[in-house]
Amino acid sequence: MLHHVELWVPDLNRAVASFGWLLGALGHTPYQHWSDGRSWRLGPTYLVIEQSPALTAAEHDRCRPGLNHLAFHVKDDTEVERLAREATRHGWRLMFPDRHPHAGGAQHHAAYLENADGFEVELVAIEAPERT
Repeated sequence: MLHHVELWVPDLNRAVASFGWLLGALGHTPYQHWSDGRSWRLGPTYLVIEQSPALTAAEHDRCRPGLNHLAFHVKDDTEVERLAREATRHGWRLMFPDRHPHAGGAQHHAAYLENADGFEVELVAIEAPERT
């Protein structure tokens, strides 16, 4: 089981606005708080957002080696769509809108979102509707 994930971000306030909303909407609760970071917990696993003084770059590039995206389970397709709509008010944009919600394949109902700092998340319906 995954213990935690730590993301280093170039702007803590901007990351807290986008990730904090999303994680709260997905059922995570605030866990830790310090001057350079925050974390949210769901069960035994937590996600850390930190603006570390040791950063060596000013931006995240998901196409470089390292983290490409985080994928989260969402109850069903209705919840994926609700979150995708609300996300735009919290610093996220819908990726691949021309293929939404099946950018991951015909039987895969998901929303791919990117925030202002280039971090991508995928919201995947656990219960996807049958497609005919």
